[in-house]
Amino acid sequence: MSKIDLNNITKAWGEKAAVTGLNLSIADGELVALLGPSGCGKSTTLMMLAGIYAPTSGDILFDGHRVNEVEPRDRNVGIVFQSYALYPNMTVRENILFPLRFKGKVGAAENKRAEEMADLVEIGALLDRRPSQLSGGQQQRVALARALIKRPNLLLLDEPLSNLDATLRLTMRTEIKKLQRELGVTTILVTHDQLEATTMADRVVCMNAGTIEQSGSADDLYLRPSSLFIAGFIGSPQMNLLPATASGNAVACGALQMPITGTLNGDVMLGLRPEYLRFAEEGIGGNIASIEPMGREVLYAVQTELGLLRVLEAGALPRLSAGETVKIAIERDKSLIFDQAHGQRTELKLAA
Repeated sequence: MSKIDLNNITKAWGEKAAVTGLNLSIADGELVALLGPSGCGKSTTLMMLAGIYAPTSGDILFDGHRVNEVEPRDRNVGIVFQSYALYPNMTVRENILFPLRFKGKVGAAENKRAEEMADLVEIGALLDRRPSQLSGGQQQRVALARALIKRPNLLLLDEPLSNLDATLRLTMRTEIKKLQRELGVTTILVTHDQLEATTMADRVVCMNAGTIEQSGSADDLYLRPSSLFIAGFIGSPQMNLLPATASGNAVACGALQMPITGTLNGDVMLGLRPEYLRFAEEGIGGNIASIEPMGREVLYAVQTELGLLRVLEAGALPRLSAGETVKIAIERDKSLIFDQAHGQRTELKLAA
């Protein structure tokens, strides 16, 4: 397996940079998710690790060895693409064995290895079928077996579950994570799906506009977002972000004045997660604009003097009705305050 280092990596086409000054270290055996919106540079980063793209500047190191000019087939990297990219004219066995063709003869030992990989991903009975005879989940398992057969030092997963239905995605998330743990292979998962990243990865690296916005555990990004971008991007339903003005030890949000845990002056953004708001006898007044049952929870959109607030409440069925007048209380110790000028989170919160 490999320790991976990306040192000040930039990838540009002419004046357009897809990745700028990226620095990232991935430990041997770690599973890291590159998460972000379309165009943030996560897939470009994966292509540079695979050797498909060469970085414009900076160094890519595998176990301390620079691999910038090393050909893709010589990097010992396994890749599972979003489309799976299986060869329709080949059987499952032939598809799994395909990466070993570059290493010369495919004999009995290699065929045994293919059977072991097929059993590992639970498609041992399908070796003689062709891709057209397989379900989406089975094709995904073939692609995974093909990526693993050469015992890669690095496994790259490019949106590997996006073509699967919701139930199968849940199953495959669990199975891929279990498989990665058993093999101990260093793995990088590229995804735009927050749930996929937070449930599968040891560490989530959230990218924005070609750079790393924040790196850490799922809890770090959710509870301690470093910036307004992370606060708005991480979490479903989204965090309530309310413009406010700080003056001394208080913030003014509309006509509402609230004490804070320190001193601050200037324009700020108040961040309130929907689950940290609750309906109460006293609080911010408003009217329920819409109701969205979400299974085990109900999401209310409430029109208030501060704007539209989302409130998330446990329960399968709504206990309130659209148009109803309510009051909303804030769990102040769970609030976040961001400096609007720089978009960065401060250490302050609303005071109790």
